[in-house]
Amino acid sequence: MMKQYALVTLLMFAIPTSAASQRPGEPPAEPNSATPSFDPVTQERLLNADAEPENWLMYSGNYFGQRHSRLDQIAKGNVGQLEMQWAFQLRALDRAETTPLVVDGVMYVTEAPSNVIALDARTGSQYWRYNHDLPEDLNFCCGRNNRGVAVLGDRLYMSTLDAHLVSLDAKTGSVLWDVEVADEATGYSMTGAPLLVGDKILTGVAGGEFGIRGFIDTYDVVTGELAWRLYTIPGPDHPDNMTWQGNSWRTGGSPSWMTGSYDAELNLVYWGTGNPGPDWNGDARAGDNLYSDAVLAINPDTGEMVWY
Repeated sequence: MMKQYALVTLLMFAIPTSAASQRPGEPPAEPNSATPSFDPVTQERLLNADAEPENWLMYSGNYFGQRHSRLDQIAKGNVGQLEMQWAFQLRALDRAETTPLVVDGVMYVTEAPSNVIALDARTGSQYWRYNHDLPEDLNFCCGRNNRGVAVLGDRLYMSTLDAHLVSLDAKTGSVLWDVEVADEATGYSMTGAPLLVGDKILTGVAGGEFGIRGFIDTYDVVTGELAWRLYTIPGPDHPDNMTWQGNSWRTGGSPSWMTGSYDAELNLVYWGTGNPGPDWNGDARAGDNLYSDAVLAINPDTGEMVWY
């Protein structure tokens, strides 16, 4: 069977100015040999991300997950004057579900299945590209995709489709560390953007359709060492395990593939969980199946679940 290939284009629109840009019909901008320059992204900047509307420093824009931009240059009076400033064509197959980050004029875009591209946000020229090598026989549901990266200091963090967490030098794309979060051969995958809180990076897993037991992990941002793991299905030593029939908890799904949010005042992370498995037939997992299809409030320092 012949494979169908598709190209996805990242478009940038703006009110016309005198600034140089790529126009429709013009050749794409040449790769940029310069090293991107930006101020280190501190935890303080992340906590006050709304004060930098010209940037987009995390997956949801701020820790509250509001995904609201405070930019006001585009309004009812001038939206009809928008013109394309540049276009960057992604090489990826499958879906494009990424939310780009923008850090002081540098844009970080992910493409399927597990690639990162650094662009000049003003011109669309490419600084660097990182392609993560993947096994050929991966198990995953619902299309190959990657939803974005996280940034702290001058490091990027990305989840991969083969259930790895990778740290990259944000200025060069060089790999700083690469840790296996879970064994992809057992059905685990990762597609969500990580969440940075303090000196820890939180990430979830996908694979609820393949008999996994979901969890949320936290890693040290510098070393990649695992700090704690919270299973989203309680084990047999917990009373809530009784909400799963027999041993169905071992393969009950409850994945954690979407990025959570954070309340700094309460020091709580809020993370959603997905479907129990099998998802269409609950006969083999009779019960309330805690903590699938839920929101978990978690202490990011300890991994303790405060409530659900």
